[in-house]
Amino acid sequence: MPHKKLIISLNGQEGSGKSTMAAMIAEKLEIPRYYMGQIYRDMAKEKGLSLPKFRKICDADPSFDNKIDDFVASLPQKQASFVIESRTAWHFIPQSIKIYLRVNSKIAAERIFKNISEKNNRDNEDANLNTVENIEKSILKRREEDSERYFSLYGIRQDDEKNYDFVLDTTNLDINDVFEEIITFINEKSN
Repeated sequence: MPHKKLIISLNGQEGSGKSTMAAMIAEKLEIPRYYMGQIYRDMAKEKGLSLPKFRKICDADPSFDNKIDDFVASLPQKQASFVIESRTAWHFIPQSIKIYLRVNSKIAAERIFKNISEKNNRDNEDANLNTVENIEKSILKRREEDSERYFSLYGIRQDDEKNYDFVLDTTNLDINDVFEEIITFINEKSN
C-alpha cells in the first residue's frame, strides 16, 4: 500500500546495488521509480555517442546536467511519492529520505563484470570493461570524476556520507539483506 507522500532518493557507488534496490523499493511501496542514469544513457544514444564520450561532453557543457537537475528538482511538484536513483537528488530534493549505498571497489567490479557477462546490459559502452581489474579502475576513475564534477557545478560532494539519512555498506550483504535494512529504515523514518 503506497504511503501518502514518500520521496526516497537513492545514491551510491557503482556496483553497490542501488539500481536493484530502487526497483525493489518502488515495487514494494507501489510508487514510481526514476532512474537518472537511464536518462543520461538515452541522451548519449540520441547523440550517437557512447556513455564515456557523452560524459566528457557533459564535463565541458553543464547544460545537460542542468536539464536533468531541473527535472529532478521539479518532480516533487508533479509526483507525491517516488523513488529516484540519482547522484544529486538528495541535494535537489532535500525533503526526501536520503539513502547512500557503498561497496568495496573490488567487490563492485566483480558484481558489474558478472552482470555484464550474464546480461550484456551495458550496451558495450566501454570496450575496456572486459576484466574485473579494468572495471575496478573504471569505477575508481568515475568516482573521482563524478565527485569533481558535482563539486565544480554545485559545490557539493555527492559521495559525502554526511549528506544522507541512511548509509549502508553492501559489500558483504546479499540483495535480500540490503533490501530488508533499507525498507526497515524507510518505514521507521516515514512513520
